[in-house]
Amino acid sequence: MNNYVKRTQKDYTLSFKLSVVKEVESGILSVTSAQKHYGIQSRSTVVNWLRKYGNFDWENQTPSNMPKTPEQRIMELEAKVKLLEKQKVQLEKQSHISDSKAIIFDMMIDLAEKEYNIDIRKNLPPEQSNLS
Repeated sequence: MNNYVKRTQKDYTLSFKLSVVKEVESGILSVTSAQKHYGIQSRSTVVNWLRKYGNFDWENQTPSNMPKTPEQRIMELEAKVKLLEKQKVQLEKQSHISDSKAIIFDMMIDLAEKEYNIDIRKNLPPEQSNLS
């Protein structure tokens, strides 16, 4: 009979997670051996702990405590600038589309008000608009 018990992240204490991360980072255990040794359900659980609590910079694939050369730092910053420039262009396009839509909707409301002789916009009398 299989005594399988589904566990969640809440079943492990922070100190336990940190000790497993420390053992794996110091080379005492591999990710898979830590998983098996401690009965952790999944290898990815240990990897997630390493990403969350470890000293490895997963984004740049280097230990975070290692100093970066000026060339590495320049390359990182150039990549960030390129990404930000792309995002800026995309946001400018979205802004232009939104502005165009607002103008078109405004024109449609004007036409509807004129065509059907109804007030769609809520116009407050001047004395009420000063109260806020």
